[in-house]
Amino acid sequence: MAIGRAILSNPKLLLLDEPTEGIQPSIVDQIEDVIIGFKNQRRFAILLVEQGLHFAARLAEKYVVMAKGAVVVSGKSDEFTADMVKQHLTV
Repeated sequence: MAIGRAILSNPKLLLLDEPTEGIQPSIVDQIEDVIIGFKNQRRFAILLVEQGLHFAARLAEKYVVMAKGAVVVSGKSDEFTADMVKQHLTV
């Protein structure tokens, strides 16, 4: 619903902050399909902030990994590996 409301304002940039948090898996798949549709239309830029690595990696053309508020690695998604993120994870 929130994504739909945001699209009605005809944005130049769509900011999505953890759109999959707390959502059941079947709905996450639908959200992914919608974001892919937006991406293919190229009507606006999309900034996706997501902790779900696999979800984000399937959608992104470029990536930025941040740790403690600083960019630690960035680049094109076809150059991205999970190991790049793992070295910056803390528990």
